[in-house]
Amino acid sequence: MHNNIGVIFGTASEIRATLADRLKAVRLAQNMQQGELAAAAGISRGTVQNLEAKAQCSFDSLVRIAMALGVADDLSTVFARQTTSIAAMEQAAQPARRRASGPRRA
Repeated sequence: MHNNIGVIFGTASEIRATLADRLKAVRLAQNMQQGELAAAAGISRGTVQNLEAKAQCSFDSLVRIAMALGVADDLSTVFARQTTSIAAMEQAAQPARRRASGPRRA
């Protein structure tokens, strides 16, 4: 299992494997078979197998699986802004940017 790999410092492949291992552990802790999870999530069993074996699936399937396992609330912190100082809190309170700025000209 890859549960001890720091998600922040891992490669994309390691991060995917870690998340897939964690979802599989949740499924097994709930004593749920892959077919049961697939049916509850509205996806194919092959999609669950592909996620667990190859750490690959669509974002939609990942969300469906998390919902079926009852861990969708854990996704609420993904990409959430974290504030660590007053300046960061003030910046976080500003309206979110809608697009990136263009290339800077010399």
